[in-house]
Amino acid sequence: MSSMNTPCYTVAMDLGVCQLRHFSISFLSSLLSADVKLDNSSSGASVVAIDNKIEQAMDLVKSHLMYAVREEVEVLKEQIKELIDRNSQLEQENTLLKTLASPEQMAQFQAQVQTGSPPAPSTSATPGPPSTAALAQPPSHSAGPSA
Repeated sequence: MSSMNTPCYTVAMDLGVCQLRHFSISFLSSLLSADVKLDNSSSGASVVAIDNKIEQAMDLVKSHLMYAVREEVEVLKEQIKELIDRNSQLEQENTLLKTLASPEQMAQFQAQVQTGSPPAPSTSATPGPPSTAALAQPPSHSAGPSA
């Protein structure tokens, strides 16, 4: 049974390789059969040998393509893992921020989400927990006007 008669695969890359194989084999076979018609002394064995070489070349192309696809899949798996980790970190941060926000801040945020407007910079001191920037600043040591 020749591999020329095997069905194409359902994976897109395999399908492309299979179609390329069928095109190349039929194209080259038509060229070879034209050559055989011109030279009646050639045997069918040489045509079979050439067909086998073509099949081997196409198998080599397929294996190289599959290797490249596997490498790309590994890179994408790593990126997915990193994105899942980042998403988890952001979800934890979001949960923390929600617990630290006052009800007024949450209501303001919900209103902004519903209207699609960007958050306005807060200029007035709203009651609620201090920001992390305020917590990180050291207290001022000035006791009065300096001379």
